[in-house]
Amino acid sequence: MTILNAWTRIAKWAEGFLQNAVGTTEGTETKHVMDGISFCMVVSPELNARLEELARIDNTSKGEILRKAFILYEVAVNANACKNRVGILDDDRNLLAEIVGI
Repeated sequence: MTILNAWTRIAKWAEGFLQNAVGTTEGTETKHVMDGISFCMVVSPELNARLEELARIDNTSKGEILRKAFILYEVAVNANACKNRVGILDDDRNLLAEIVGI
């Protein structure tokens, strides 16, 4: 599978995933909301502050940041399963950094 085909498949999956995703609710139990599942997640004050900062920078919600993180994690898992690597490239496709340990 080419990189372009892989990203096209990922983008289509992500679009469907984000369209069906819903925000979190308060409480400790998992609840069915609309066509999705909502759950409560306990995070450290430091992680919460970082999520709030990222949400502010991107003008989005903490839930959206977590949904995007899930998508990126799944990309990494799929890449590893296909014996591929995940990295950051510059405009000339030079590897600037490889993401490892996911």
